[in-house]
Amino acid sequence: MLATFLAALVLTTTGPDDFTTGPQITDFGPNALVDAEMVIPEGFIFRHSFDFAAEADAGELNRNLVSAARFLNMHVRAGVPVENLNLAIVVHGVGVHDVADATIYAGRHEGAANANAALIAQLVEHGVRIYVCGQSAAYYDVATANLLPGVEMALSAMTAHAVLQAEGYTLNPF
Repeated sequence: MLATFLAALVLTTTGPDDFTTGPQITDFGPNALVDAEMVIPEGFIFRHSFDFAAEADAGELNRNLVSAARFLNMHVRAGVPVENLNLAIVVHGVGVHDVADATIYAGRHEGAANANAALIAQLVEHGVRIYVCGQSAAYYDVATANLLPGVEMALSAMTAHAVLQAEGYTLNPF
């Protein structure tokens, strides 16, 4: 039924103007509807994780967080029920600053506001699990109390990935 619906749509994806945010994460995660030939099996349950260690430039969005929002949005737009989308993000290295509170972030970036805070709030609101490598956080003097709401401290990124893999999560390869 979903494939029939999508096949009936007339798509004219011609470039960047065809990308919009939503429908799940309304302000982030631009995506385009695609007339895909690869069928997502009906009832398929996604368990997918993202990993990043890079931080964005001061005051900019972290492209890895945007990718997670895009993943949610494009699959919901393609007809995958939101309850079938389970996402996790594992953050390590200097990337821990992008999921830290205003004090830590501003201290690292000459007073800049953390543009990622609103995106993280929407991701968490939509069930995305975000874990910080405790080893990286300790190295950069970021305490559990310094993390944005909904972001959780793990013992390490390696630990978080091992647990997620045991729960059936695949790792995004890029």
